[in-house]
Parts: sequence; structure tokens; C-alpha cells
Amino acid sequence: MKTVRRLLYREVLIAVSLVTLGFLALFFFFDFVEELQSVNRIGAIGYRVPQALVYIALMLPDHVYELLPITVLIGTIFVMSRLAQSSEFTILRTSGLGPWRALRTLLLLGLAFVAFTFAVGDYIAPFADKTAQLLKSRFQGQITVGKTGAWLKEKQAYGNFAVNVGALTPDGNMADVRIFEFNNQGHLVSMTQGQSGTFGSHEDWLLEQVDRTEFNNADAQNGRVERSRIEHYRWPTKVTAEMVAAAVLRPERMGTIDLFQYMQHLRDNGQSAQKYEIQFWKKVFYPLSCLVMVVLALPFAYFHFRSGSITSYVFGGVMAGISFVLLNNVMSDLGTLQGWQPWLIAALPGLIYSLLSLSAFSWLVLRR
Repeated sequence: MKTVRRLLYREVLIAVSLVTLGFLALFFFFDFVEELQSVNRIGAIGYRVPQALVYIALMLPDHVYELLPITVLIGTIFVMSRLAQSSEFTILRTSGLGPWRALRTLLLLGLAFVAFTFAVGDYIAPFADKTAQLLKSRFQGQITVGKTGAWLKEKQAYGNFAVNVGALTPDGNMADVRIFEFNNQGHLVSMTQGQSGTFGSHEDWLLEQVDRTEFNNADAQNGRVERSRIEHYRWPTKVTAEMVAAAVLRPERMGTIDLFQYMQHLRDNGQSAQKYEIQFWKKVFYPLSCLVMVVLALPFAYFHFRSGSITSYVFGGVMAGISFVLLNNVMSDLGTLQGWQPWLIAALPGLIYSLLSLSAFSWLVLRR
């Protein structure tokens, strides 16, 4: 049995690796053509072809994460179909490789793909994407979202705060920070505006060149306010750098733990967290798609091929993989509009394809 596992695992790993490299080369070319529009642009001082190539290379882990379920399906279908066409799988069957044993063998390989997909999507891709964004912003300016920046809320024991971060600088700090403080009755108490800000090590922000305006409710009828100019201002807060990055960068490129913490922060402050909940559950369920794909590919080993090639079966695997990605994206948008349960939205594509793969396995392998 070790020889059979070694044969199947080697063939599948080689096929999946080659398919993944092929897709990455294609995406690398498309990204490079698109990134050429930013090269030598006015305001992008120093951003040339070498820097663009480094930026595109740092985006490859994100493509690997998105492509792995598809490439696992295509590579496994190719191997199973080729083994069936050359009658090698028939020999393995007559040697004692039953359907359930073959299924268990592929499921073990699928678990390895699940672990690899999780590691890439949760650790490698977020780190590489953050590095790529900071690298690009070093030449093209600050990272921002829209004209008004990112807005966050925080409840504290002595009041509520609305925070606006205009942009993130290339070194990971903040620019154009505004903090609006409200008392428990909803009245504006103070407004603090800093030209720049850094994240402290003791749950605080350190603002530089601060203009602070305090509104005294006792003198509200007279319209009196107090303004002051402060070089350094410390603001205690539990809003972390990851939460600010979540509000500025794309949520699908965050790690699972960062998404969960930001989701809890939004809930605690009475804000809608559905978009981040969907991305969190997609992070949980998406690596498990590799298990579904290897099960979906197993029935191809039991087809009776004629003298023709296996191109049509590989093409069918490509279409199945593309349909899975499309269904996954459509369900996310549809679930957001309809207000469905986030865990159901994330799990439904995998459940549908699991039923299809198990039905194909039951009908073709066990009954026939």
C-alpha cells in the first residue's frame, strides 16, 4: 500500500504543481501588463519596472491561495484519467485497491492540500500583500480608501469615539488622524486632529502636531470653545494597527485571527460586521474545498476510455473549477444583499460540490 500511495501522491503533486505554475505564469503576465500603466506615472517617483516586478511577485501568494482548489481538481483529474487510460488504475484495482481505500488515500492527500492552503491564506499571503502595498505606497504615495479615509468607532467607559484615519504611510504609521469624542448623551465633547500618528505599545496612539478643540457644555449658550496646539498627544485606545489596516485594506487579504478580532470590535461598537463575517467564514471553509476537489476527481479513474485523448475530461475539470469560483463569489454578494447567515454563505458552495462529488462516487464507483 505504501507503494500505491507513493505513486499516487507523486503523480498528483507533480501535476498540481505544474498546473499551478502555469496559472501563476498567466496571472503574472496579466498583472505585469496592468502594472505597466503605473510605471513612470507622474507622482510615482522611483516606481520603475524592477519595483513593479517585485510588487507583482509579492502578489503571487494571494493567487496561489485563490487557485489551489482549482489546480488540485485539474491536476488530480489529469492523473486519475491518465492512469485509467493507460490501464494502470485497473491493475491497481485488481491488486486490491478498492473504492474506499482509494478514497481514503486521496483524502489524506487532500488534508495535506488543506493545511497548505490554510497556511498560505492565513500567514504567507497577508504578509506578502501588506509588504507589497507598503512597497508600492513608498513610490506612489500613501495608502488610503476613498477621499475621506477610514472610519472606526470605539466605546469607552467615559464616552464614545469616532475615529477617522486619512491614510497609512509607507512605514505603517497613520496620517491625518481625527478623533471625535462624544459623551454618553451623544453630545460632542472634543475634537482632536493630528498630522501623523503611531501605534503605541501599551494600547494607545501617539499623535504628532495636534490641534485639539474642547467644547464646554456649560458655556454652550455662549458658543465658547477652547483650542490648543500640542506637539505630542497620547490617546488610550484598543484599536490596533491590524484593525486600522482592515478598514483601509481589503478584508479578504487579512488573516483569520485578525478578521475575528476586527469583527468582534465592530460588534462591540454597534457596527455592521456582516462583510467581515462572510470573509471570516470563507477563510475557515475555503481550504476544505481541496478535500471536495480530490473526491470529485476520483470517479474519473473509473471511466472506460477509448483510444482518444483525455483532453475533454481535463477541460471538464477546468469548467468545474471555474464554476466553483463563480458560485463562491456570487454567493458572497448575494448573501450580503439578502442578509443570509455568513457561515451558510461560506459553506454552501462546498456543500453543493461535496454532494455532487459523493453522488458521482456512489453512482459511478460503487454501483457501476
